[in-house]
Amino acid sequence: MDPLDLVGLTPLMARTSGRSSVVVALIDGRVAVDHPAFAGHPVRELRPSAGTGACRGVDVCCAHGTAVAGIIAGGDGVCPGCTLLSRPLFADHPIDGGPATCLSGVRTGELAEAITETVDAGAHVLNLSMAQPAPSGVRDHALERALDRAADRGVIVVVAAGNQGRLGSAVLTDHPWVIPVIAYDRAGRPMPQSNRGMSIGRHGVGAPGDRIAGLGLDGRPLTLSGTSAAAPFVTGTVALLRSAFPQATPAAVRYAVTHGPGRRHSVTPPLLDAWASYTALRNPAPAA
Repeated sequence: MDPLDLVGLTPLMARTSGRSSVVVALIDGRVAVDHPAFAGHPVRELRPSAGTGACRGVDVCCAHGTAVAGIIAGGDGVCPGCTLLSRPLFADHPIDGGPATCLSGVRTGELAEAITETVDAGAHVLNLSMAQPAPSGVRDHALERALDRAADRGVIVVVAAGNQGRLGSAVLTDHPWVIPVIAYDRAGRPMPQSNRGMSIGRHGVGAPGDRIAGLGLDGRPLTLSGTSAAAPFVTGTVALLRSAFPQATPAAVRYAVTHGPGRRHSVTPPLLDAWASYTALRNPAPAA
């Protein structure tokens, strides 16, 4: 099945392509902002010098960041009318004291700083398609404070659950404001490599993560699989909903996307239904 149809995005994208006033932040590798798919679309960069120069076909981190950005806000992305805010964090060859490579994980202090910067820069939703920095039970006060700041400002944080096939949670997926995302295949089945856990099952969702075509640096699509590819579908959905319902509170949007706070006992979250989320916001249930 087409990934957009799988999660009910096709009718929602027919209603709105997003508003430029809705800012979608991406903490990832650098984004090739000069890619033709972003021509005419609002794109901003924070700390562009944090990368390693111009994006090239051999730059794995830039290729990843550009592919994820394209799913969210490229010309054929979920929310092409939204403003993309790129905060580069990963580089193939970090300088002394610089950020971690995209292949070796993330330093939580730098991630916390990047989250705080994007929140302060006016983001409405933040996408983190990255490896989980620490297992559950390991406190990281700086990262927790950054996520608390996002919650206080109403910035909805969407996080890839990871692709290690582990059962458990991590610092990012444990935070109650975060929406963790696992990958589903094209038949609507959870992909076995996605990490699961009680917090992921309780307040997360699933999204397409099976052979997703993203923007490539050499003019050809870059195919992504896993939770990194799934998270931007959820991020784009949040951005579309915030565009369609500018008066809705961030909590109401998050509630609609995650199907509410009803008790879940599975470590596997349900598949995203973007159209049902739209309908729920358009026709809110009367207060008890």
